[in-house]
Amino acid sequence: MTRPLAAGISAAALVAGALAIPAGATINAPALVSGGAPAGVTAPAAQTGARLHSNAELARELKRIERASHGRVRVRSIGTSNQGRPLWFATLGTGSKRVMYVTQQHGDEPLGTESALLALRTLGTKNDRASRDLRSKITLGVLVRANPDGHHYNWRYNYDPDARPEYGEAGKGYDINRYHDPAVRPEDNPVPEAAAIRRRHAAFRPSIMVDFHMQGRYAFPPPDGREITTSILWPTAEGVPAGALKVSKQVGVRVHDTFTRAGAVVSQYPGGSYQGIARNAYGILGGASLLVELSDLPLARQEFQIRTASVSMVDLARAAASGALDGIDPTRADAIPPRGPALPGASDAASTGSATADG
Repeated sequence: MTRPLAAGISAAALVAGALAIPAGATINAPALVSGGAPAGVTAPAAQTGARLHSNAELARELKRIERASHGRVRVRSIGTSNQGRPLWFATLGTGSKRVMYVTQQHGDEPLGTESALLALRTLGTKNDRASRDLRSKITLGVLVRANPDGHHYNWRYNYDPDARPEYGEAGKGYDINRYHDPAVRPEDNPVPEAAAIRRRHAAFRPSIMVDFHMQGRYAFPPPDGREITTSILWPTAEGVPAGALKVSKQVGVRVHDTFTRAGAVVSQYPGGSYQGIARNAYGILGGASLLVELSDLPLARQEFQIRTASVSMVDLARAAASGALDGIDPTRADAIPPRGPALPGASDAASTGSATADG
């Protein structure tokens, strides 16, 4: 049973980010300000990144948004992580067009979550005629931080020390974004976070699904040479219906154009065809599906990454409501240039092993 956040957050949920650390786990204290500065302390300007919310802070911020929106944003827990942390699902609007966003399936890829908070504030707290009209035409659902355990430990996987996964790391956890296979029932899924997303997708029935991740640092090859800030990709697995692929590419073109107008540099992402990847699974299930990868730029550019992704989230909701996607030529997606090579010296985890697999 799910409960409204305003009415149902327990003290335990609010401090879920501070659960006892199991024996043998790596301790990573969540940074309240990227770069390691504690709350209330200003780090040097060159080292200060975006404000990143811990799990407990995320719950409180969602509650604040729910209250500030006068209930237009509604927040529920749709399940729990392997360690029992809540998975928060925010909904907005009452319209027949349903759009769903998922953020942070990989725990060390946090910027999509911060973008979602900004988008929920933008769409939920405004009450002008345009905002009311939008909310009457769409229902937006956002799973805000699909991997709270991974966020707590600052690693890619969920937390499951008993894991012996095909995708993931033994003794550490599962890669959530490999466990959405439509052929596997949620009740048979060994990854509770992925099972919760599958169940919510089936209940919510979105016509558009967008999954937000982060990648390393890449540039287009010469003579272009620009650093890529964002990469996107639609479903590439076998079995995706032609109609779903068409709309996925239309969504991709719209997202590309919105990011570009906001100053981003966008490429195609070199993703794989495995059907367990969310981008592919939800396309196979018949809806439009898109992956968005935000590059792990220097701290000083994190706010830019958050802002451009939030602008894209808001714009796609509006495009879905207005029918603007219908007039887009889907073949334009194929003309988006492929991602270039990793920048010299880029050594973060997101840069490795991602040439053929999402995230």
